[in-house]
Amino acid sequence: MTVSNVKEKKRASYIRMEDGTAEDYKFLMSSVKEFSARMPDRLLAAMETLRDSYEGEQIDRYHHCLQTATRALRDEADDETVVAALLHDIGDMLSPDNHAEYAASIIRPFVHNRTYWMIKHHAIFQGYFYYHHIGRDRNERDQYLGHPCFEITADFCGKWDQIAFDPAYDTMPMSAFEPILRRVFAREPWSLHQPDLGY
Repeated sequence: MTVSNVKEKKRASYIRMEDGTAEDYKFLMSSVKEFSARMPDRLLAAMETLRDSYEGEQIDRYHHCLQTATRALRDEADDETVVAALLHDIGDMLSPDNHAEYAASIIRPFVHNRTYWMIKHHAIFQGYFYYHHIGRDRNERDQYLGHPCFEITADFCGKWDQIAFDPAYDTMPMSAFEPILRRVFAREPWSLHQPDLGY
């Protein structure tokens, strides 16, 4: 196919946003909506990259995420908590030093503030199980004692995340979680309408 045979894509008229028209922005908002609707497909593809994350543990990060989500689902967690468990380490490939915040930012528009906070802070809560072996205070999470989300974050790590490194565990496949992921990301982005609760 030659370049001349390729259909030209519609584009906005401006090269500076301040020069855009109402028609430009109506078109762009429609385009953004269509692009956003394909977010689950991009997330599923991004999850696949975790198969090639850092080495050393008995299972790769992809299977660790699946196993964490499996445990959450089997404990009858709600949809957004299961999706949070599935995606909690998705940032390990592109942002390993703040992977928790990375994952939390992805889910934030579609989950309640408590779930966002739980994922944003899960790394420091996970530290309770190993920080003392690497010269850090395992009780760093105690800075959040009394916070409304302390207990759910401690439970997330204690019951699901820190035990999800077992190659013998009967982990469910990604296909079991795809419908749940699609349901959560089909929600109206409600965090845009939630008050900022400071967490």
